[in-house]
Amino acid sequence: RNHVEVVTLQDAQQSLAPLLGSFSSYAFGIALLASGLSSSAVGTLSGEVILNGFIGLQIPLAVRRLITMAPGLFILMSGYNPMSALVFSQVCLSFALPGAIIPLLLVTADPEVMGEMANTRAVQAFGVAVVSLVILFNAGLLYLTFTEP
Repeated sequence: RNHVEVVTLQDAQQSLAPLLGSFSSYAFGIALLASGLSSSAVGTLSGEVILNGFIGLQIPLAVRRLITMAPGLFILMSGYNPMSALVFSQVCLSFALPGAIIPLLLVTADPEVMGEMANTRAVQAFGVAVVSLVILFNAGLLYLTFTEP
């Protein structure tokens, strides 16, 4: 009905104007900043746990932050369209998700590892259903990408 086509980040911000008025640009900016910071924090912390906890590799905090922020800053400084970069990053993330979810399901279902906190059959079935949907959607994305003119 009231379809608004969003092609740029500015379009996304402007789509909030009917709801928030002149505050829409501040709300969108704060939300975008919070989203980026939380994503970076989760990525940095999970990388730290993997590198330090599992592999035993210790990287100084400043270097970890630089490694985490460098790709995003490079893309922004290169002049690449931020909306395209955002979409591309989400596509990459969707293909990486099964690589994280499947080992997580395997470890959390193992009573030797998790003890009494191991996943129940219902939780495990739900997890398998979720990862199956992600894989199915990724296959659909690949099919549509390579078959559409």
